[in-house]
Amino acid sequence: MTISELTLKSNDEEPVRRLEIFTGSGRRREWLPDEKARIVAESYEVGETVSAVARRYALSPQQLFAWRRAARQPSMASPAPEPLFVPVVVKTPPSGPAPTRPAQPRKRKATRDAGVIELEIDGIAMRVGRGADAKTVAAVIRALKATS
Repeated sequence: MTISELTLKSNDEEPVRRLEIFTGSGRRREWLPDEKARIVAESYEVGETVSAVARRYALSPQQLFAWRRAARQPSMASPAPEPLFVPVVVKTPPSGPAPTRPAQPRKRKATRDAGVIELEIDGIAMRVGRGADAKTVAAVIRALKATS
């Protein structure tokens, strides 16, 4: 049988054997993440097969296997945004008269420490000096957070 024999012609004496009518937008179906998660969870139930679950939802088994693989992998689509600001705790001085100390000459170390930021993450102290590279500091902070 050739393709021309399957073409609908008005003067054919033979009736049409098969006629398909497609309705709808013709696009791919879009599954909500909750629906995907429910179908993937159903495919892991005891006594279920991937093929049976796929047939139930008119999916191909390959599509369901791809969803299962994606569910096992950590999400790389939306990495956590890098924080732009870090919360700061400011301690208020105790109320009352300030204790007076005798004036002492400034030490050279005090001027050297000007502009130094001290961070403490899970008991590990880190000092960031003036002129430190922001990318390097961010990498060190991420590394410290990853070990905690």
